[in-house]
Amino acid sequence: MRVLGVDPGLTRCGFGVVDGGPGRTVRCVAVDVVRTPVDVDLALRLLQLSEAVEVWLDRYSPEVVAIERVFSQHNVRTAMGTAQAGGVVALGAARRNLPVVFHTPSEVKAAVTGSGRADKAQVTTMVTRLLGLAEAPKPADAADALALAICHLWRAPMRSRLADAQARAAELARNHRARLAQAANDKTGRAGGVR
Repeated sequence: MRVLGVDPGLTRCGFGVVDGGPGRTVRCVAVDVVRTPVDVDLALRLLQLSEAVEVWLDRYSPEVVAIERVFSQHNVRTAMGTAQAGGVVALGAARRNLPVVFHTPSEVKAAVTGSGRADKAQVTTMVTRLLGLAEAPKPADAADALALAICHLWRAPMRSRLADAQARAAELARNHRARLAQAANDKTGRAGGVR
């Protein structure tokens, strides 16, 4: 499976494409950071980001897009820009009918390092090691994008099994409710026939 991981941001947006193989093998296909100038109108920055997303989707043909979910941030302006950038990426993927999955920072850290409280340096070190890269991806947004792709590759099978189990449980519950309703109707019908 090929995953495009995106660490959204308006000033720097990290993009990383990772292929997943048998077991937990992963291979880096591409990584980079797309930058938009802070002195440009917001709408134009979002347009530039949208155009970059289209290029990455065309060039690498991912099967799914994994985006970091905006989590609580103290700086509202930064959180807004991150959310807007993530929305642009999700929209670009949706236009191509690509699945979009959001992962929290702690999910990504836990998947890659084993700890949901890992710092950026630990994430970068593990991404470099897991992908067998000669040098660490820079800046941290690039490493984070690769970490998102790895996280999705490793969590997707579990999510799929969980979704299947939930669907089976819902079907069993519907069947059980239907049998109970039928039994109650049968009992009411028999009781109504006795005088």
